[in-house]
Order: sequence, then structure tokens, then C-alpha cells
Amino acid sequence: MFRTLMNAKIHRARVTEANLNYVGSITIDADILDAVGMVANEKVQVVNNNNGARFETYIIPGERGSGVFCLNGAAARLVQKGDVIIVISYAIVPEDKIAQHRPKIAIMDENNRIQQLIVEEPAHTVL
Repeated sequence: MFRTLMNAKIHRARVTEANLNYVGSITIDADILDAVGMVANEKVQVVNNNNGARFETYIIPGERGSGVFCLNGAAARLVQKGDVIIVISYAIVPEDKIAQHRPKIAIMDENNRIQQLIVEEPAHTVL
């Protein structure tokens, strides 16, 4: 059996731009992608804390050190600059490897800098 588990999460990033006229995707600072192990073209789920929207798209690496989180194409209609989002990637893990699986979670500050990098979320996280 295989299970789909969270592989990486960028928690509480701020949308820096929404570009309706782009083909589609989410542009994310490449340094942040490296920190959590996400890669170009990877499918991700985006959750908007401001309006409850949840949608899937794929990653385009953005300029290193820029803090960019830009929603492109149709997804731009689901966010506004300044919205707080969560970006989640998943992995399909064989049952016998589940105990060893450790997702990487980046807790972001208000300037899209990694405040904390963890591998397990506490049961009662309040941020």
C-alpha cells in the first residue's frame, strides 16, 4: 500500500504579487524552495488563509533572496497581494517507509523569510 503524505510546507507566506496575464503557476523564491526541498514544476496545493480558497498549481522558481510568492494565471483571481498563504507538496510513500518520512516545514515571518525550519508540527500549533 502507498499513502500520500505531506512532504513539504511553507507556512504563512505573504503573497507579493498576483499576475493574471501569465500562463499559470506560483513563483516562489528559489532559496525557500531549496530549504524545504520543493522543485521546479512540482505540483503543490495553495491554501489562502484570508479567503479560504484552496487550489493546485505548479512551481516556478523565483529570484533567490527576493521573498517572492507570485500567483500567476487563473490562480491570481484567488489571492490578493498581502494575503497569507500555505503552500504544500505531497509525496507518495510506501507503507514500510512511513515511519521514516520527515516533511520539511518552513514557518515564515511577515517578510517571507524563514523564521523556523521544522520536521514535525506540534499537535496544537497557534501562530
